[in-house]
Amino acid sequence: MNTTKASIIAIGGYVPETVLSNTDLEKRIDTTDEWITSRTGIKERRILDDPTLATSDMASFAIKDLIKNYDINPLDIDCLILATSTPDHILTPAASLVCEKAGLKSAWGFDLNAACSGFLYALSVGASFIESGRYKNVVVVGADKMSSIVNYEDRNSCILFGDGAGAVLLQPTTDGRGIHQNIFRTDGTGAEFLSVRAGGSLLSTTEETIQNKQHFVHQEGRTVFKHAVRNMSGTSKELMEKASLTPDMVDWVIPHQANLRIIQAVSEEIGIGIEKFKVNIQRYGNTTAATIPLCLWDFKNDFKKGDNLVITAFGAGFSWGSMYIKW
Repeated sequence: MNTTKASIIAIGGYVPETVLSNTDLEKRIDTTDEWITSRTGIKERRILDDPTLATSDMASFAIKDLIKNYDINPLDIDCLILATSTPDHILTPAASLVCEKAGLKSAWGFDLNAACSGFLYALSVGASFIESGRYKNVVVVGADKMSSIVNYEDRNSCILFGDGAGAVLLQPTTDGRGIHQNIFRTDGTGAEFLSVRAGGSLLSTTEETIQNKQHFVHQEGRTVFKHAVRNMSGTSKELMEKASLTPDMVDWVIPHQANLRIIQAVSEEIGIGIEKFKVNIQRYGNTTAATIPLCLWDFKNDFKKGDNLVITAFGAGFSWGSMYIKW
């Protein structure tokens, strides 16, 4: 008897219309297009600059794109898992707002925060719901409005991030396709090197925290870079060994889009050519939990039934991991 797996059967995405290019940033901070491109691979990023819109809106737009293009009945969706680090509010889960805005009247939902690894973590949770038999249609979304927590006076961080959302629909399958393996790790000592320091229960919002710009992303780039390469590569190799996958058996690698040099280094470390890596960082920058689903959305026509996909991410926490999906 074949084992039930969770398979991705529909994909949706959304990026805001406003483009913030490297040339635009040259006018605001001490930087150049050449400097940004050579160090990150990013040429432009999308910004949700409408003050009336937030992360829940981008997530609902991505779900509506999925529903429209795959002719999904929104009333059939049982559950929504929203991976985000930038919910609309500290209190009131953004998933509740997304269910309302996207018309998911039969679904319950919740937020999951694992920073840039959030979508992978959420995908694993959604797969567990499907495999248990409790739910038949689970939507997993990665969405972040990073422009809301980026200091546009800090040239080392503001060049990296953009806004966007991606969504997938999981359904049960018994034909060998679906989510097969995952390996996840966390290391709390990483909070020192990548975090938003104020606004939570440890350091609540005060006049001082605002003046000290402690509500923006703080990142020590060199440390994060080294950990990202080592840990994304490590879990990818461990995953491939666990799943009995050799590099030539992997059709595509979907990496978190944080920095092109990280992606290139991971390619070298795991022995899979860069031509098999899906990359769209040049268009969107780092959209945190949205990077992987946006990659799936952008390149969905390249994936064929039976393809072996390795997905890997690294983010604040530190949080990281890799997943094997048979398409």
